[in-house]
Amino acid sequence: MSRSTTDSSSQYTPALIVRQASPPNLETPFYALDGRLTPQPSHYVRSHFPVPSLDAQTWRLEVGGGVASPLSLSLEELRAMPSHTLSATMECAGNGRVYLSPRMPGVQWDLGAVGTAEWTGVLLRDVLERAGIQGGALEVVLEGADKGTLTDPGRTPGEIRYARSVPLAKAQGDVLLAYAMNGQPLTPDHGFPLRAVVPGWYGMAAVKWLSTLHVTDTPYQGFFQTIDYSYWQQRDGLSPQMVPMTAMQVKAQIARPAPHGSVTAGRVSEIIGTAWTGEGDVTRVEVSTDGGQTWANAEFLDPSEPHIWRRWRLEWHTPQQPGRVTLMARATDSAGRTQTEGHDAGRGGYMINFPLPIMVYVKAEEL
Repeated sequence: MSRSTTDSSSQYTPALIVRQASPPNLETPFYALDGRLTPQPSHYVRSHFPVPSLDAQTWRLEVGGGVASPLSLSLEELRAMPSHTLSATMECAGNGRVYLSPRMPGVQWDLGAVGTAEWTGVLLRDVLERAGIQGGALEVVLEGADKGTLTDPGRTPGEIRYARSVPLAKAQGDVLLAYAMNGQPLTPDHGFPLRAVVPGWYGMAAVKWLSTLHVTDTPYQGFFQTIDYSYWQQRDGLSPQMVPMTAMQVKAQIARPAPHGSVTAGRVSEIIGTAWTGEGDVTRVEVSTDGGQTWANAEFLDPSEPHIWRRWRLEWHTPQQPGRVTLMARATDSAGRTQTEGHDAGRGGYMINFPLPIMVYVKAEEL
């Protein structure tokens, strides 16, 4: 593993794992983690509806609602605005779902519904400033061109478009409307010609095939804000309330050894992975090689940077005797949040950040 913060290449690009063929839901082979950036062909793909066929020449971004001057912007006009580039780790809210018991509905992601890319585009706040936000604005609804019907986790009221909202304060921060990924134009699977990137939030906020921005003075209550991508939260001393998912939870994942992989007994091996958090910085990663009984501090390979994971490693003296071993990793961030055992049932099949048990086989040394 390179210690460079800009290394984005690998000697080979393993094929994405198909979790669902149509619409495409494709997982990164997490064991192949190499550079700090994930190459576009290896970055996971999450789709709710079929990929829309869009033409860069005729596509427009419509900006309306509570604005002084509604806009209809072409891709060329957006590219003419001041551009910004940022690196951000993006994780699907259901990443790691295969580790839940009992089995939860939804795409059965293993470890690879997460990746880090360098995104280039225009800041959402610059577009909103151009349109002129009216008083009383509360949220900005981002709507994609993809559409369809669903019956799980709830039934949609006929055909709907994929849409999520961000609070105005977040919209006026570092939210990016991206037209390039790792220096290359977006591919259709990744949201061509324009997608949102919401640093620090789960990937459901990163609306692809972006077509509409709508400023509203009331909380958005769309399907993917309430029925899906929401969870039960206890607050204000009241009974649990359903709230939308937003910031990613602190999390560390082991890339190598891969789940159900093998190491040789009595050798010095490396445990390698990454860690991230939605708000703040990852300050510590601990690794257990005995199923969580004891923990050792890992070494960071990358500096701390906003909204981007840190790779880490631990030198491991493998057991002398063959057998099965359970590896685990846990992270702590600058706000003092640490991964804890067990999954919060109120989160359903989402926000899975307990230390995941990675079983590997210790094999006898070949003579």
